Amino acid sequence: MVTLSKIYTRGGDKGETSLGDGSRRAKHDLRIEAYGTVDEANAAIGLVRLHVGDDRALDALLSRIQNDLFDLGADLCTPEDGKRGEGALRIEASQVAALEGEIDRLNADLAPLKSFILPGGTPAAAHLHLARTVTRRAERLVVALAEVETVNAEAVKYLNRLSDLFFVLGRHVNDGGRSDVLWVPGQNR
Repeated sequence: MVTLSKIYTRGGDKGETSLGDGSRRAKHDLRIEAYGTVDEANAAIGLVRLHVGDDRALDALLSRIQNDLFDLGADLCTPEDGKRGEGALRIEASQVAALEGEIDRLNADLAPLKSFILPGGTPAAAHLHLARTVTRRAERLVVALAEVETVNAEAVKYLNRLSDLFFVLGRHVNDGGRSDVLWVPGQNR
């Protein structure tokens, strides 16, 4: 377990931060942007959890995902080719498979899609769509990072499946898709 006895270190006062291998990077570095956006997605999940009511199974799933996202942040903040890359916490295929299992389980009970849907419906669904879009942004940043540095391929897969899961969960909390807000092409022409 991590112990944080001091919250500020002044180490970032000059626009740099430390990675998991001890190296320093500019706070606007692509790697920092990537795991910072994963942190944003995690915060969005915290908002979702405020709106799930008594659905303990959904809250437990979201809690597991939040923990996985901290694992993902640890993965991304420790370069694979760094001096502490060996033995670093990495996203594993089993975590991706767990998301796929949840997607398949939840999607089986949803009303078929006949149109694209607009983010909205219930407060929980709206926040899930926000989490989905932030996760997609994190995915784009991790893919861009993978073009210039070595990145765990399972990290990209995890983010891709997670955004899909948030889409399915948004429909799930919208009364199994029956309360989805449908896109009407050209409605306001």
